[in-house]
Amino acid sequence: MFELPLFPLQTVLFPGAPLHLHIFEERYKRMIETCIKDHKPFGVVLIHQGQEALGPLAEPYTVGCSAEIVHVRRLDQGRMNIVVLGQERFRVFSVDRVSYPYLVGTVGAFPLAVGTPDDLTRAGDRLRPWVKRFIATLLEAGGTQFDLKQLPEDPILLAYTAASILQIPPSQKQSLLDTRLAEQFISSLLAIYRREAALLDAIVANRGKDSGLPFSLN
Repeated sequence: MFELPLFPLQTVLFPGAPLHLHIFEERYKRMIETCIKDHKPFGVVLIHQGQEALGPLAEPYTVGCSAEIVHVRRLDQGRMNIVVLGQERFRVFSVDRVSYPYLVGTVGAFPLAVGTPDDLTRAGDRLRPWVKRFIATLLEAGGTQFDLKQLPEDPILLAYTAASILQIPPSQKQSLLDTRLAEQFISSLLAIYRREAALLDAIVANRGKDSGLPFSLN
């Protein structure tokens, strides 16, 4: 186990996914400056109770994803725009709310457990065409640029990519992030993609009646 600064947000981060953040609160400016100076990550955790900003420290869910800072743009008054990249899942065992102005968790690594490599490969093969179909429909709807060749070959990395681009509520993404077994994770994704594909197809079919489609690849 190890200590990790925690950033409670109204979003779920998955390994391999980018996240853009605007840092403006004093407590998080201090946290990010420390991470930059020490070349260390912080943890992104979905808020379970509380607010994202300008209030008491929120109560987070107990499974999150570590975030490596890959780009910093400094603004006036110490504010920053940063880009982070999701690294590894972790589980929070305890939270220190008094030593720092931000949360610091005692956490442990929480990688996806794999049953058998063959079962994992077959699960990834079942998921891949649904992810491709979903992205192709999004591209048709919004004109977003995305190279389908960028989809990872590794089934776990594919699953994380698939989870990150889904347009579903954060609570549902958190349920995916909480999943312990890789095959179960992919099975849950497959069920969601089948449902979302039908919904997205219906929206695209009626796009002439609605000038705006609320979809984008993040």
